Amino acid sequence: MPAISTPHRSRLLLDLTPLRISPHYRRLWCGNTASWVGQQMTALAVSLQVFDLTKSTFAVGLVGLCSLLPLVVFGLYGGAIADVVDRRTLGLVSACGATAMSVVLALAALADVRQVWLLYTVVALQAVCFAVNSPARSSMIPRLIPTEHLPAANALNSLTSNLGLMGGPTLGGLIVGWQGYQAAYLVDVATFAAALYAMWRLPSMRPETAPGSRTGRPRVMEGLRFLATRPNLRTTFLCDLAAMVLAQPRALFPAVAGLWFGGDTETVGMLVAAPAVGAVLGALFSGRFGGVRRHGTAILLAVGAWGLAVAAFGLSRELWWGLFFLALAGCADTVSMVFRGTMLQAAAPDEMRGRLQGVFVVVVAGGPRLGDFLAGSVADLATPTAAVVGGGLACVLAVAVLALSRPGFLRYDARNPQP
Repeated sequence: MPAISTPHRSRLLLDLTPLRISPHYRRLWCGNTASWVGQQMTALAVSLQVFDLTKSTFAVGLVGLCSLLPLVVFGLYGGAIADVVDRRTLGLVSACGATAMSVVLALAALADVRQVWLLYTVVALQAVCFAVNSPARSSMIPRLIPTEHLPAANALNSLTSNLGLMGGPTLGGLIVGWQGYQAAYLVDVATFAAALYAMWRLPSMRPETAPGSRTGRPRVMEGLRFLATRPNLRTTFLCDLAAMVLAQPRALFPAVAGLWFGGDTETVGMLVAAPAVGAVLGALFSGRFGGVRRHGTAILLAVGAWGLAVAAFGLSRELWWGLFFLALAGCADTVSMVFRGTMLQAAAPDEMRGRLQGVFVVVVAGGPRLGDFLAGSVADLATPTAAVVGGGLACVLAVAVLALSRPGFLRYDARNPQP
């Protein structure tokens, strides 16, 4: 395993080394960044169009459900497929499918087809394409980047994700207001061209199979059985679930914006944006992540910081303090995501990376939704303050239990990654 170089330790700002040393990764990152912004534009445009057609917030909420179920189901199966076929081919096919769905949206808008069922169907099929594409794309990265540069690559991926979440809806709203829904969908089609080009330029990416391993038919259960016997990798998912299920205040933002801060819908928007702003800052100042060896310890500290920041947000009654603590939580989430992603990529054998990335998609998609349900239920039974503060403290307690019960996770060393 290559030693971690000294420049990682002296660098503070985002490490761009992966973009410099790997043309394949550079094209993949640029293409994914462009297409992710386009996808977020489309997500907003679809929600606006559904509301325009139905005047129902419940109908808009169904958009999220239409994407969640395919993500959960096809995330696992898509990861299994990525472990038995050429990942480049799978990435190309799924990206072409997502592009075709954006074309359908654009043509329907241009033809003024006013059918909500069509929008729901396209959203579900887009989620299927994403659930298949994401494990294939993520499992390629360790083949394109040396292990010591994986934290930097994951920080770059985090920057892409959060910039898209911040800028995509804003840009989508402007374009819809300027030229209508079809314009936003056509821009999304154009951004997919960059992702398709990047995937097309990649070399063949067939999984590296260990001697004695079975190949051929995708086997989801093999990945789950592998995860069940690998405590370090399993703990990364438990840490993420502790944060996203126990301490997820997002569903309460509309209520606490007025109750705590005397605000309105603009305040809700600020609360939603604050964690993403913190996450972007965390990525921008991630230059020293490459020098961190104890990834397990870093994850536990980051998830504990998330819980404390959420609890502090629940006690704040000044808007700017609330925004500060939410931004702090977002920054902690970036730290956790970078090292969790690095452990999955470095410690898992190549033949299992797709399936583990599929589990990652399911956890990322389902965890926050469960957290929204839990926070809303506790707030109805007690108060929003009890839900937010109690959830943050429960997250900290869960981290303490994981730290005490899994000493091997605390000792995990990036120079000798063990699953």
